[in-house]
Amino acid sequence: MAGEPRIGLHSLKPRKGSRKAPKRVGRGEGSGVGKTAGRGQKGYGARSGAKKRVRFEGGQNPIHMRMRKLRGPHMKKSMPFEPFRTQTQPVNLADLETRFDAGAEVTPQGLRERGLAKRKDVPVKILARGELSKALTVHAHGFSAAARERIESAGGTCQVVED
Repeated sequence: MAGEPRIGLHSLKPRKGSRKAPKRVGRGEGSGVGKTAGRGQKGYGARSGAKKRVRFEGGQNPIHMRMRKLRGPHMKKSMPFEPFRTQTQPVNLADLETRFDAGAEVTPQGLRERGLAKRKDVPVKILARGELSKALTVHAHGFSAAARERIESAGGTCQVVED
């Protein structure tokens, strides 16, 4: 133990082979990167202090100038990317009718196994398209009012899942 070197911040080194020496440009014609040092002949990029600006598109009208100006939150078109829209996966009653037996328990996992509501982290909402003649216990993140009414009139129950 006395002969071993102390390990500390003073003795840290990068792992062998993880660091590479930078390319040495402008060191003579024979090096392959001499004379203009990889900057080409003339132009903005060949000058000292030249920087590739963010959003620069080679002189064409850049995208932030081509797009419309979105003024204020009160117009629908002012938020084209709709940051507040909630995403749900719709599942219709007609799909439940064809894929589940009477008295079955319908869960998001069960829907996924039967090819409905395949996206894992997106909430499931049951919608009222189609008819339901079976009593099902349906667990979902949301129900339309008409779907809830039809499930309960068929003798089933609706239970909201909280994730």
